[in-house]
Amino acid sequence: DDIEKALWDILNSGQVIPGYGHAVLRKTDPRYTAQREFALKHLPDDPLFKLVGQLYEIVPPVLTKHGKTANPWPNVDSHSGVLLQYYGLDEQNYYTVLFGVSRAIGVLSSVVWDRALGLPIERPKTTTTEWLIQNA
Repeated sequence: DDIEKALWDILNSGQVIPGYGHAVLRKTDPRYTAQREFALKHLPDDPLFKLVGQLYEIVPPVLTKHGKTANPWPNVDSHSGVLLQYYGLDEQNYYTVLFGVSRAIGVLSSVVWDRALGLPIERPKTTTTEWLIQNA
């Protein structure tokens, strides 16, 4: 009841619930699911992990009832902090840096392929690995 009241206080103040919703997905973020499965195996008794599990049960119904969220399901941000905290990275200011670095490395692989094949710069979603293999 305390958690649900806190959620409503946040929503009624005009803010969003961090870690819930996604610009594209309309279901639970698969990265959240992968991290949850890892945590179930490696840190099942961690208090923060247990709290995230409680939030998974409480937040989506509240967001659905609120009615302004197209996707009430958790994204990777609702779980990644638990793992980072557990493994000793408790400087929360660096979480966004880690996200940015990982995103940059992913984009860099596309740029390498573009340069190797003499292709123009493009978004990674426009070319599949299968196409690259067939046209290399």
